[in-house]
Amino acid sequence: MFEATAVVQNEAGIHCRPSAILVKEGSAYSGEILITAPSGTCTLTSALDIIMLGLESGTEVSIQVSGPDEEGFCKKLVGLFETHFDFPPA
Repeated sequence: MFEATAVVQNEAGIHCRPSAILVKEGSAYSGEILITAPSGTCTLTSALDIIMLGLESGTEVSIQVSGPDEEGFCKKLVGLFETHFDFPPA
């Protein structure tokens, strides 16, 4: 298991579109992913579960990944949680 911490950077937090991107990435991974925030814990299998965590800008989340290339994939997720999303992309 590899664990890392990310701080949500998106001004609007992790809302519908960013959560959909996170779930898309998470569903492509064959291992296990666990996201822990002050408001609770979830996996990356449901956008609604991520939205329910209420991840506003500045929220710190712990990301735990178990499986193949867990360190590399965990770092990729840290990057996504710390992305400044812009919709539509500039």
